[in-house]
Amino acid sequence: MNFNVNDKIVLRQQPEGPLVPYISQFAQDVADQGYAGDYVHRHVLLASGFSHWLMCSGVKLDHIVFNHTCDYLQYRAKHVKPTRGDRANLDHLLKFLRDAGIIRSEPVTTPALSSIDRCTDAYEQYLRTTRGLADSTILNYVPFIRTFLENRFGTSKVTLALLTAYDVVAFVDQQARQLHKKRAKLLTCALRSYLKYTVYSGHVSLDLAAAVPVVPNCSMPSICRAISPEQVEQLLVSIDQSTAMGRRDYAILLLLARLGLRSGEIAFLELRNINWNAGTLTVKTKGGQCNTFPLPAEVGKAIAAYLQEGRPSCTSGHVFVRARAPFRGFQYASGVGSIVRHCLQRCSIEAPTLGTHQFRHGLATDMLRHGASLGEIGDVLGHSHPQTTKIYTKVDLEALRLLAVRWPGGVQ
Repeated sequence: MNFNVNDKIVLRQQPEGPLVPYISQFAQDVADQGYAGDYVHRHVLLASGFSHWLMCSGVKLDHIVFNHTCDYLQYRAKHVKPTRGDRANLDHLLKFLRDAGIIRSEPVTTPALSSIDRCTDAYEQYLRTTRGLADSTILNYVPFIRTFLENRFGTSKVTLALLTAYDVVAFVDQQARQLHKKRAKLLTCALRSYLKYTVYSGHVSLDLAAAVPVVPNCSMPSICRAISPEQVEQLLVSIDQSTAMGRRDYAILLLLARLGLRSGEIAFLELRNINWNAGTLTVKTKGGQCNTFPLPAEVGKAIAAYLQEGRPSCTSGHVFVRARAPFRGFQYASGVGSIVRHCLQRCSIEAPTLGTHQFRHGLATDMLRHGASLGEIGDVLGHSHPQTTKIYTKVDLEALRLLAVRWPGGVQ
C-alpha cells in the first residue's frame, strides 16, 4: 500500500515506527532548504528506514540519541549498499527532531579545562572584547600562543611570572626555522600581543614584548600586489550574468573592485545593511567598527539584479547565499575567496594572486594614480589609522621613475 508523504513523494510501503508522524514535516523542512526532489526523497527513505529500525529495536521516541544513528548505519550497511551522505542525512534528521522539540537534546559533557586552556581562553576573550579584533586575527594569534605555552610549561601548571626573555627568544628561534617567513612574522606579532596582555592582566610585571626577535624578510612584502584596472574589467566582462550564479558572482566582484571591501565584509553582509533610499551600504570592518559607504549605482544595480532574479528563496539574512542547497549565507570569508579564484582561473587572467585582497590594493593604487590623497584612500578603504594607508605610497612605480636621477655618463 502506497504512502503519500506529500504531493510529490510517495513511498511504496506504509512506514512504521516512532518517527512516522513527523516524516512529512521533515520532508517539508528539507525541501524548504532548497534541496531537489530526488534528494528530499532520499532523506525520507532514510528516515523511514531508521524509524522501522527503532521500532524493531524497541527504542522509544524520547530515548533516541546519536549512538542510535551509528548503530542503524552499521545495520543498514549489511543489507543496503551505503551511499555518500547517509551520515549527514541522519544528522539532519536528528537536528530537525531536536529543533522541533520532538526529541531531547543530549547533554554535552564539557571536559575540565587545562591550565593552558584557561590561559588561552582568557587571552582570546581579551582580544575579542577589550581589543575588538577581527575573528580572523584571533584565529591566527591564539594557536601560536597555545604552542608557546605548551612549549614552555608542557603539562605543568602555567605560571606566567616564570617567563623569561630566554624563553621568548628560544621559542621564536625554534619556530621561525619551520615556518614560512610570513607565518613567522605573524608568530612574532601574536607573541608581542600576548606578552603585552600578560602585563595588562597583572600576571607579569616586566614587559617581555621587547624581547621578541625581529624576523628578517628581504622580499619587500610591503609592496602591494594589485590587480590592474584592465584585468578587473576583463574579469567582469567574462561573468555570465544570465545565470543566477553569474549575477551573484558579478555583484561580489563589483563590491571588491569598486568599494575595496574585504572578503569577510562581503560574506557576512546582511540585507539590513543596505539602505536603498539613501543609497548607502554599512559594513562591519575588520576592527569591529561599522562604516557606511555610498553605494555606487553600478554596484547597487548588480546587487538588486541578484536579489530579484538570482538569490534563492531562503530565511538567511545574508545578501549572498550558496548557489546550491542548503541555501544559506557563507559560513566563512573563504567562500568569497573561492568565487574569485574560480572566476580568475576560468578566464585565464594572469592576476598577481588568486585572492581577494588584490582588488582592494588595485582600487587604492588606481585612486593614487588619479590624484587621490592618502586620507581619501583611507576613508574609502575604512582604515582606522593613516599609517595603514601609507603602504600605497610605494606602488606608483611610473611616478617614481620620473623622480629617478640620471646615471653619470648617460646610462640608466
